[in-house]
Amino acid sequence: MRKVLLDTIKGHELLARDIITDSGIVIMSAGAPVKIEYAKKLKELGYSYICIEDELSQGVNEEENIEEKIKYECQDIVRDVIERYTYQGYGELEEIKNVAENIICDIVNSPHVLYSISGIRKKNEGTYAHSLNVCAMSVLIALRMKLSKDKVRQIALGSLLHDMGYNLVKIDYQNYNYLKSSKEEQKELMKHVVYGYSSVIKENWLPVASKDIILCHHERIDGSGFPFHKKGDKIKIGSKIVAVCDAFDSLVYGFLIPKLKVHHALDYIVSQAGIKFDFEVVHCFIELIAAYPNGTVVVTDEGETGIVLRQNTKCPTRPVLRMLTDSNGRNYANWIEKDLKTDLSTMIVDTMDTDDYIG
Repeated sequence: MRKVLLDTIKGHELLARDIITDSGIVIMSAGAPVKIEYAKKLKELGYSYICIEDELSQGVNEEENIEEKIKYECQDIVRDVIERYTYQGYGELEEIKNVAENIICDIVNSPHVLYSISGIRKKNEGTYAHSLNVCAMSVLIALRMKLSKDKVRQIALGSLLHDMGYNLVKIDYQNYNYLKSSKEEQKELMKHVVYGYSSVIKENWLPVASKDIILCHHERIDGSGFPFHKKGDKIKIGSKIVAVCDAFDSLVYGFLIPKLKVHHALDYIVSQAGIKFDFEVVHCFIELIAAYPNGTVVVTDEGETGIVLRQNTKCPTRPVLRMLTDSNGRNYANWIEKDLKTDLSTMIVDTMDTDDYIG
């Protein structure tokens, strides 16, 4: 199974998973051929990709995808709770506690699964899917750092609510490129941390550390962040963790900034370890995130191409590949598998969309 963008559908693909609407209605069943007109209709409904079965995806391991599981279980609840609280002035924000506990349980019950981030979201998922991803990755890091149970819960709550202030900014941020916006617009977008903090300051059930995450997740250890330009140890551990996860998810999904491939986003985070981001946090982070999710077509330093079959848990940058073409671009006649954990001479240098590969 592999994910493909609807824009790349040729009309002969077979659907690998049921397509289910937000209300639980199955609109296409697994095994059905995906005609081009179906793909166009799905795009109109807000979908951007589907999962298909084909020769290229043969053998790809469909391991548990924590990102999708958490999004399916929690996104609607988070959206409903935060929007009722923010826009309508009623609703119990404290309901978010249950979501935090569910995410912690999902992470604890999947201790050996690398977090694979797809980089593909429906148009209507936006901020809430982002907050769920940031929460899941932050909990992973907090557990790896062996923080206390109370601290993990505080980080889970703060990360779920870290961007709620965007609902109160005075411009439409959804399709914004922060780098191309005016100084005035940038200042307004930066106020989301203050808006969010101000909206929860009287919520006595919410720990101080969680509120600090809402206010300080854009602080950087070199003092280049906002709103207070805090440095080093002046930034609390929860805000340091969420800073890394927020920046990474924003890069992969292009939230307010130009979109990067997963491994390029990881490279950026690593490059800023000890500069903008806490070194220990980054060290834990890179051990937990799959640099090349299953089904990704990669290019090696020898000019070969291969598709990622499965992950090596303790080596997130060294997955197991099925080789597709040799260095001269010729298809392999027989199945050739390379485990990059043991085959240290092979290096991945880039990724490509699977539909750019022509077998």
